[in-house]
Amino acid sequence: MSATLAPMSSDLPASDTAHRQRLLLVMGLLGAGKTTVLRELEDRGWEAIDNFPVRLLERLLDSPRKASGELRSPLAIGFDSRTRGFKPEAVTTLLDQLAARDDIELSSLFLECSDFELERRYNETRRRHPLAGDSPVSLGIQAERELLEPVRRAAETIIDTSDMTSNGLQQAIRERFSLDEHQDLTVTVSSFGFSRGMPPLADLVFDMRFLDNPHWDAELRPLTGKDAPVGDHIRRDPAFPEAFERIRDLILMLLPRYHAQGKAYVHIAFGCTGGRHRSVYMAEEIANVLHGAGFSPTLLHRNLPSRSADPGGKGAT
Repeated sequence: MSATLAPMSSDLPASDTAHRQRLLLVMGLLGAGKTTVLRELEDRGWEAIDNFPVRLLERLLDSPRKASGELRSPLAIGFDSRTRGFKPEAVTTLLDQLAARDDIELSSLFLECSDFELERRYNETRRRHPLAGDSPVSLGIQAERELLEPVRRAAETIIDTSDMTSNGLQQAIRERFSLDEHQDLTVTVSSFGFSRGMPPLADLVFDMRFLDNPHWDAELRPLTGKDAPVGDHIRRDPAFPEAFERIRDLILMLLPRYHAQGKAYVHIAFGCTGGRHRSVYMAEEIANVLHGAGFSPTLLHRNLPSRSADPGGKGAT
């Protein structure tokens, strides 16, 4: 996978851009990945429209909906040689006009691809190139490349998709155009008891049964990991400080990598015997760490409402 990114102008301070409509124009060669890009942007929180008539774009931006705030969500518009009214000079003029407006934060993206790879993709899908007619697809690609050259030169960002898979292109878009570092990653932190089975869909499972069990203290047994005396008991275990630090650091290292790979949901589960003391305390503490790191985890305690029990009838947590 490789990407060529042309330099972008530095972002303006949030205070200067909060009132501006964020607009991204997505252009490029047919078959270079525009549909993939727009779908990914839509998944990232952009409002995406493909092949919107060029002459109507300013009317859309100036529509009465803008006054109500409906257009405040970032807007991505896709153009290509098939778009109604598409003329390179009209697009470059439009870019200049939009860049001059103080109510719009404009970016432009052009998707490049080698002739060989485009021809391979057309042959693989058995689609005709719109500009080729009855001629070989290579002639259509060449004609389109010449047509789009002024647009390519005017684009702020260029991504070459020749050696990219769809997943690679999606990752490049996430890295470049995600609206917030953590907004697309939904994190769940849960506690559970092994005596009632493991959670079926957890991504990361930590077994906390190596820690000293508060259940065997008669005063702590009726309490849970949400109670301060139980937390004090667990923290006194000599193994706790190092184990907590290693688990915390591992999770904080993994979550951004999951996000970079496009994973939308991550479930982190902590288990102990009954799911009432050690696992609950760890889940609470890790959830606090994630809040401090900018995430908004959902916290679940699967076995907290239930009575502690084990197959032998003595109960253990």
